[in-house]
Amino acid sequence: MEFFKIRRDIPFMRHALLFNAVSFATFALAVFFLFSRGLHLSVEFTGGTLMEVNYTQAADVGKIRDTVDGLGLADVQVQNFGTSRDVMIRLPAQKGVSTAQQSEKVLAALKAANSDVTLRRTEFVGPQVGEELAQDGLKALAMVVLGIMVYLAFRFEWKYAVAAIIANLHDVVIILGFFAFFQWEFSLAVLAAVLAVLGYSVNESVVIFDRIRENFRRYRKMNTVEIINNAITSTISRTIITHGSTQIMVLSMLLFGGPTLHYFALALTIGILFGIYSSVFVAAAIAMWLGIKREDLIKGPAKKEEDPNDPNAGATV
Repeated sequence: MEFFKIRRDIPFMRHALLFNAVSFATFALAVFFLFSRGLHLSVEFTGGTLMEVNYTQAADVGKIRDTVDGLGLADVQVQNFGTSRDVMIRLPAQKGVSTAQQSEKVLAALKAANSDVTLRRTEFVGPQVGEELAQDGLKALAMVVLGIMVYLAFRFEWKYAVAAIIANLHDVVIILGFFAFFQWEFSLAVLAAVLAVLGYSVNESVVIFDRIRENFRRYRKMNTVEIINNAITSTISRTIITHGSTQIMVLSMLLFGGPTLHYFALALTIGILFGIYSSVFVAAAIAMWLGIKREDLIKGPAKKEEDPNDPNAGATV
């Protein structure tokens, strides 16, 4: 299915140096903010108090959140747990305040707003647990990166693997840079979104690389720059349809998902937008500068030469 047919190849690689300079500047700023401001970690990473309360009827999560915010507590997470009558509240650790004192204060405020609330359990999530979660998250990220590189090296060639992983890490670091600059809360849900962006972004790179390999086989008289421009241009229709549909779904979560899904959807939104950009202007350009050529991918005789601007040439994307 192809809704957007472009007859002439767009010279993307003509401006590759400029766009990569912009990418490098954005990447450098993201790294700077990560080191200067750091991530605003949630309770899962820093430790705090976990409360589970129950209501006789469906709980109004928004009202509960406003009640807890009124106590002057920042970064409080309120969400349904199990049923609509059960609510889980995560409170950040406070210096000089015990878990019991913190939970009693919150429960008193909740009872003042609605006397039907009862406390099911309360527990302290210590910093040791938070440190373990952070280490597990970094291990998961490293395993994903390694797996992607091995997959691309086997499917294409090492130059493509290097180009794709640099582009994908570029997306991840920029997402983290946004969260560091605006001091948005970084939770396990956001970490899951970052890992999802890694897999999502590499898919676009694979599609472009696959078309590059196909073009090397089909168009023997075209140079590498022309091959890449044709590959990107011929996959634009798929890019618009796929990423547009995904972005609509993610935006619906961002706008209507409430506070629980807000930062998760925000991380995905940033990742999708930069994933499209990096696949074209980072991954493809780096592969070009690494010196990709037909012999890296194609073994044996090439197919009959075709005209890349022929509307009947090649397969429909």
